[in-house]
Amino acid sequence: CTAAIRWLRAHAKDFNLDPQHFGAWGSSAGGHLVALLGTSGDEKVFDVGANLDQSSRVQAVCDYFGPTDFLRMGGSHDDADSPESLLIGGPIQQHKDKAAQANPITYVSKDDPAFLIVHGTNDPAVPLKQSELLHAVLTKAGVESKLHLIEGGGHGGRGFTAPEVIELVNRFFDRHLQPPKP
Repeated sequence: CTAAIRWLRAHAKDFNLDPQHFGAWGSSAGGHLVALLGTSGDEKVFDVGANLDQSSRVQAVCDYFGPTDFLRMGGSHDDADSPESLLIGGPIQQHKDKAAQANPITYVSKDDPAFLIVHGTNDPAVPLKQSELLHAVLTKAGVESKLHLIEGGGHGGRGFTAPEVIELVNRFFDRHLQPPKP
C-alpha cells in the first residue's frame, strides 16, 4: 500500500492527481490496510521499493470494519489457522511482537490523518470493539475520528451502501481532500 501511494505521487501529473491530497478507503482486510496506512505514515519500516523520495502518507482514511488490534479480537481469531495468524506467520498469541507490528493501533500518533470508521453493530467476523478501540486511541491522541455505527449491520452488506452512509463518506473525503480555496 505504501508503495502504491508513492507510485501514484511520483506519477501524479500523468494522471492529473493532486499529490498533496490522497485518501484511502477499504473494508474488512482492506479496512485493516487503510487504517495501517493511515497510522503508520511516519514509520519508515514500511517504506521499501521504488519512489522512496515520495511520501506514503495519506490525508484521510475511511475504515469499514477493519481489524485494528489482532491481540484483542479473541475467539477463533487466536487460532493458528485464523486469517490474522496466517498473515503474521503463526498463532497471534504466540507471536505478539509480529501481531503488534501488523496492528494499526500500534502506530497511532497525533499527526495521523482524519479517520471515518464505519462498523455494523452485529458484525460476526470483526468485533465492533475493534473499531471502538481504534476510535478511542485516535481521539485520545488528538486525531479527528468519527465512528459511525450501522445498527443491525453485519460484516458489510445491509446499511453500508445506504445513500446517507455514502453521502457521509463523500462529505468526509471532500472535507479532507479538497485543496484550500484561494
